[in-house]
Parts: sequence; structure tokens; C-alpha cells
Amino acid sequence: MFELQEQSPLSCLKQLSPTHRFAKVAQGTIDRTHPHPRPVGSNSNSIKVLSWNIAKNNHNRVWSDDFLTIVEQHQPDQIFLQEVRLCALKQQIPELASMGWSFAPNLIDTLDNSYSGVLTATKSDRLKSQAIITQHQEPVTNTPKVSLFVEYSLGNGSGTLLAVNTHLINFVETSKFQAQLQAIETIIGQHPGAVIFSGDFNTWNRSRWLILLQMTAGLGLTPVKFPFLEAQKIKRFLLSPPLDYIFYRGLEQKTTGAKVIDTITSSDHNPLLVEFCL
Repeated sequence: MFELQEQSPLSCLKQLSPTHRFAKVAQGTIDRTHPHPRPVGSNSNSIKVLSWNIAKNNHNRVWSDDFLTIVEQHQPDQIFLQEVRLCALKQQIPELASMGWSFAPNLIDTLDNSYSGVLTATKSDRLKSQAIITQHQEPVTNTPKVSLFVEYSLGNGSGTLLAVNTHLINFVETSKFQAQLQAIETIIGQHPGAVIFSGDFNTWNRSRWLILLQMTAGLGLTPVKFPFLEAQKIKRFLLSPPLDYIFYRGLEQKTTGAKVIDTITSSDHNPLLVEFCL
């Protein structure tokens, strides 16, 4: 499904321009199943969630050290990553070898034959996965954005959890930003159970921020509350609202443990951590 089209010899010259460097991919997911999956929260009746825009640095040793340190210290059950690079040939991420994952690409970089997209990892029992690529594209690179929807069984026998991982479109008019949210809203609205909705929302102005809050409130989704000093560590542009969020429904946020890790050096976004009770 995710294969490059054959290129003419002159296409190498075009790759000097971002417009020609990035190629489209089919809408879909690449999935790796954990060898011994279990329902979400089956061990402790809670879910530890990590969400992080890693700025396409997962082939960098510094990122690997950052990521493995976070996993060792905090033991997240579900990991939402944005701007992940995946080799189109190997389709492996060594740091996630102990987990199952679903990856939704929004483009392929013809310079190194790698996908870019969002990835959700867990040791839980994945029931199904789906991706939606935006109809609109960001300027200069002419690339769309993608959202990933993965459904898991819950360990407490109360149905399923829908994990939604997104990177919202940037550098376009508000109507195109809103169109992507409306497509996400349609799918979340069809799911009757628990939801975790996380990612980089690119809410760098008040208009985008209010549209996001209105949409999530209409779906009964609550934003994770971080202590004041932790919330100040979330990625912003100057005095803008935060760009990264975790929303939830059908779960209960633990009163302690919501944290923003600011000790990493491999990305310009800080990872968000929270724990939910089932």
C-alpha cells in the first residue's frame, strides 16, 4: 500500500524543492501486534499515558536516550507520538520492540524513503485501527496532516477505549483547521465508550484554541489538568495557548502524577504524562 512511485532521472533535481521532495501516501495504517496483548488496564485498573511530538528525531541517539529514560522511569501503558519517522523498507522502531503499535503516515520523504506520521503504541489488545488524512495541505511543502484512531478492549469489562492521536494542520486559514477537527469529531461521536484524544493541536492563536475547546466539550471530553508550574512547560508560541493536549472521556484523572517533562533535549516539544483510573 505504501510504496513509492517510480521516478524519472530528472526527479532528483526536483527534490531540492520541498514541493517535490514529499510524496503522497495512501490513507491507511501500518500495524504491529504485541505477541501477548492484554486489555487496557488489566493489570492495575489504571492507564499511564505519554503524549509527545518528537520532531522526527526517532532515528537520533539523543532521542533514543530521552525516550528510553522516560519509559524506564514512568512506565507508560499508552504512548501517543507525533512526527514519527518510519523507514519504508524496514518498518521497525527498535525502542518500541516490546510494544504493539499502529502508525498512520501522512507523507513519504523521497530523500531517505521514510514515512512521517503519528504512532500509538501499547501492549494492549488492539481491535481495529483507522487513519484519516486531511483534504487540505500545508503551504510550501504541500503536505497534509493525519489522525489515527485505534480501538482497544478495556480490562474492567466496560467496553472499549478509542485512542485518537492527531497532528492538526498548520499555516492555513482557520476553516481548514476546523475541517480537520470536524472529521475527527464525526468518528469520536460514533464511539459510545471511553476516549483518549491526544496530540499536537497547533492551537497557536485564540481562534483555533476556542474551536478546539468547543468541539471537545460537545463530545463530553475533558482536558487533562496539569499543575500550574507543569502547564507552563507545555509548548507555546510566545503568549499563545498550549499546542499539546490530552483530552479524555469515560475515565478519571488521578489527582497526582500529571507531569510535563522538561529535561529532554531531542525535541522542541516536552512530553506530557498523565494517569487515568478506569
